[in-house]
Amino acid sequence: MVQPLSPADIEAKFIASRRLIAEKWGWFLALGIALIITGFAAIVFPFLATVAAKTLLGWLFLIGGIVMVIHAFQAPAWQGFLWSLLVGILYVVAGGYLAFFPLTGLLTLAFLLVILFAVEGVFEIIMAFRVRPHEGWGFMLLSGIAALAVAVLIALDLPSSATWALGLLVGINLLFSGWSYVFLALAGKRAHESGITAAE
Repeated sequence: MVQPLSPADIEAKFIASRRLIAEKWGWFLALGIALIITGFAAIVFPFLATVAAKTLLGWLFLIGGIVMVIHAFQAPAWQGFLWSLLVGILYVVAGGYLAFFPLTGLLTLAFLLVILFAVEGVFEIIMAFRVRPHEGWGFMLLSGIAALAVAVLIALDLPSSATWALGLLVGINLLFSGWSYVFLALAGKRAHESGITAAE
């Protein structure tokens, strides 16, 4: 039977998580910037031909997923490690499918994205509550809610959403995820510079 955490244990986990984010803030920032760049790229290219759009989105997901997996292993003691790793693997699998099987149907792509965004949204919401009350956790929660909203929007507008909205929605989702990591990184940088980690 799992014992509930005591307030002292919760405080210790929070301090350890905060210290790790402060020490590895550069990796969190790099991940955020990479996701923001891929998000802008996805928004700029939503109306490409079907095969080209799918291949481009696949590579964007693949690159974003690889960066997320690398980031997860750069901060393995972080409480969000497992969730970050799982989301990264999801992006790699989805990206590989889209990039290397470009002739599959757009409807299949839409269903895949609904599943991807729904799972990512759940993982990011869980991750947000695990790092709470660290600065930036609210934006991560918002990112998870946005991912769930994207999944619902794509699902409700099928099949027409498969032809026009996917690139735009993917870009918006990546932007939210990127900014959530940027805010976490900047909060960690401030903590690092102010000597919070040294004081503790």
